Amino acid sequence: MIVGQANDELAAACDQHPKRFAGFAILPMLDPPAAAAELERSVRTHGFLGALVNNTTDGIFYDDEKYWPTFERAAQLDVPIYLHPSFPSEEMAEHYTGNYSDRAAFMLSIAGWGWHTETGLHVLRLFASGLFDKYPKLKIIIGHMGEMLPFAIDRILPMSKVWGPKERDLKTVWDENLWHTTSGYFSLAPLSCLLRTCRVERIMYSVDYPFSMNDKGLNFVKEIQESGLVDEEQLEMICYRNAEKLLGVKAEV
Repeated sequence: MIVGQANDELAAACDQHPKRFAGFAILPMLDPPAAAAELERSVRTHGFLGALVNNTTDGIFYDDEKYWPTFERAAQLDVPIYLHPSFPSEEMAEHYTGNYSDRAAFMLSIAGWGWHTETGLHVLRLFASGLFDKYPKLKIIIGHMGEMLPFAIDRILPMSKVWGPKERDLKTVWDENLWHTTSGYFSLAPLSCLLRTCRVERIMYSVDYPFSMNDKGLNFVKEIQESGLVDEEQLEMICYRNAEKLLGVKAEV
């Protein structure tokens, strides 16, 4: 299906339930001018709130400047790009094969490890490339409690100082350009780590359906409330107020 047609179909579905659904565009990331144009069309014509793009396309990351028109357009439109894990290319998948079953290798390449580490790596590649110096207002969302980065960020920050001169260091980018969703990580340990390494204003509740079910997400909210990790105001921020602010929507509660 052509990307534009897919976005049109999503817009039609959202129009049927405007108080329930809003859209993120899909984009042809290997065709940067077309991706930037489709993002603008989707935002201006359909009222989409940003875009959700695969972490890689055919194994290609987007730190090369030729892929930056999409990020430039997102910054101009003041909408976020959600960088979402994707299935590995054949070349990337070889990295996960070993002396075990093909099933084990496949799971290691996706939800068992690779989805999260590859997306975390992509964020660091974008920083190292200078993307956030070029577009200081760029907004990037990553899922799964920060894609492994919160656990390692205190070690990465000093290491990043030798990655070449930057106008905006990694701590600034971490604090100002990144948002994190809970998607599919329904346990308190990673949430506790995320809360200790980033501001609560940058954390947004997400279920990750259909990979995770809505009832598990609801039970996790109840568990957070009972845990005392956050107060009621902070829980509201995580559950919907932060998303309202970032995306410019109003939740019906």
